[in-house]
Amino acid sequence: MPAQTSLKPVMTAAEVNALLATAYPQLNDQFSFYEALEVFPGGCTVRLNADERHLRPGGTVSGPSLFTLADIGGYVCVLSHAGPDALSVTINLNINFMRKAEAGPIDGHCRILKLGKNLMVFDIDIVAGPDGQTVAQANGTYSIPPKRQK
Repeated sequence: MPAQTSLKPVMTAAEVNALLATAYPQLNDQFSFYEALEVFPGGCTVRLNADERHLRPGGTVSGPSLFTLADIGGYVCVLSHAGPDALSVTINLNINFMRKAEAGPIDGHCRILKLGKNLMVFDIDIVAGPDGQTVAQANGTYSIPPKRQK
């Protein structure tokens, strides 16, 4: 399924990262674990810089860490395409875990399937390792708050 290339971002990856640092400081605390790498028409690329804090027994990156990356991908898409309203919220997120991921950079390639006035539907392919294999795939929906009167 092709990305919605007719959509135009209203924020860059750097602007989204700055907004996340102020509106959601607990996400990264003192480290840059989760970040937006790129914003493009109809999608974004996000990264988890996974280290030992993200590992479960057996040396595998935990499901909650990958789930958070999927959710951050949707959040970056909605912020960058619908506008910088930090009150956008996840209303649904489904994830399928395919194979284990080890510590290191894990990228999420996110695309907007539909962007409406009140909702944004997206999917994300989460890849890791030297071969860039899919470790998880997710899809979700974000609620976009109504525009406030100024």
